[in-house]
Amino acid sequence: MLLYYSPGACSLAPHIVAREAGISLDLVRVDLATKTTEAGEDYRAINPKGTVPALLLDDGSLLTEGPVISQFIADLAPKAGLIPPLGTLDRYRALEWLNFVATELHKGFGPLWRKETPDEFRSVVKHMIAMKFDFLELQLAGRENLLADGFCIADAYAFTILSWAPVVGIDLADWPGLTTYIGRISARPHVRAALKAEGLLSTEAA
Repeated sequence: MLLYYSPGACSLAPHIVAREAGISLDLVRVDLATKTTEAGEDYRAINPKGTVPALLLDDGSLLTEGPVISQFIADLAPKAGLIPPLGTLDRYRALEWLNFVATELHKGFGPLWRKETPDEFRSVVKHMIAMKFDFLELQLAGRENLLADGFCIADAYAFTILSWAPVVGIDLADWPGLTTYIGRISARPHVRAALKAEGLLSTEAA
């Protein structure tokens, strides 16, 4: 399978999930500014959405949307325990967290990536993100992961989005619990391997 990604983008989440699941993926880097792959292909001809991630399956099918790709990969390796079994309440708890990260955190960052966003609106966006961080900080109090049973696909997604905070000028000092959470996940061997593969971690640090 091929995973189309851009370093540090939301595609990092399913990349982490694949490594945690022990599933080998071939990585294809995408320049989101030019919508071309590292080989010079027109990425929109591959994925009309023009966004990452996209997963090209062995049968030629293309799967898009990060949370869905993460679920698909996790279900290929159930013994890895990255998503609870179908039909259990814990499964829906994991999906609940995936939806929270996707709609409340991931999309919340959107205006901060756009150069034309006015400073006044940036302040409003950062305030709204801070409120979501407050909620997440509270939920993580006394626990290491979003689900009680351990690291899951929602943690990979949350880690990826939270890592954007310093890039857009949000200081995580006000959320020591989130800082600890990020540090704990970034120390996982498979997470470090994914970061290194995307050029986000130096060889010395790895």
